[in-house]
Amino acid sequence: MLTHQDLEKIEAILPLQFSDKDLLRHVFVHRSYINEHPESKLGHNERLEFLGDAVLELAVTEFLYTTYPNPEGELTNWRSALVRGQHLAEVANNLQLGHWLLLSRGEAKSGGKSRQILLANMFEALLGAIYLDAGLEPVRRFIEKTITVHLPKILEQELHVDPKSRLQEITQAREGITPHYVVLHETGPDHAKEFTVGVYLGERKLSESKGDSKQSAEQAAAGEALNLLTEAKDEKEQLQV
Repeated sequence: MLTHQDLEKIEAILPLQFSDKDLLRHVFVHRSYINEHPESKLGHNERLEFLGDAVLELAVTEFLYTTYPNPEGELTNWRSALVRGQHLAEVANNLQLGHWLLLSRGEAKSGGKSRQILLANMFEALLGAIYLDAGLEPVRRFIEKTITVHLPKILEQELHVDPKSRLQEITQAREGITPHYVVLHETGPDHAKEFTVGVYLGERKLSESKGDSKQSAEQAAAGEALNLLTEAKDEKEQLQV
């Protein structure tokens, strides 16, 4: 379990001061750790994650609504990019919060502290804990400082554009075919699955990628396919010059 000194370091990084230190401890307790330490009084962080997910959705929606006059469709895409697991995991990783994540020995040895889904879930649990400890306004400020501040970069790099949707538009326009996705492999225990997914046009496989969920693996495979299609198009245009 995290010590008082651990909590002080975490609070300095955030930077936030928790009135209820056990709430902060609770954030970093993964289900696999409880399986090996059933004597723990805190339990795992999944209920906090559930709450934090709702708080994040509300705060980001409110921020976008009050800050930008754009149409609903655009704001929805922006919100999806801001709250998706990959982005949350990057924020958690930049804050080095994964260092304190409590996992089972097996999960830790398999690289659990760097897995996107675990970092994203932990970050959502943190948001839930901040909300319970201090209310909506402090968690709103924290989200604006750590999450919505990245919106300009997301828009500049077009990270808000869903790779699966973009790939479907391109393949339908070029070949009149809708891509489909196939789970090629599943590895790991139920609480730490890794999926390998291939994206196909008819019988032709465009690419394959791995992810912590089927959805993330599909998105990664679509992104890789887009890169390959772009490279192929560039090479074709160069040959025609």
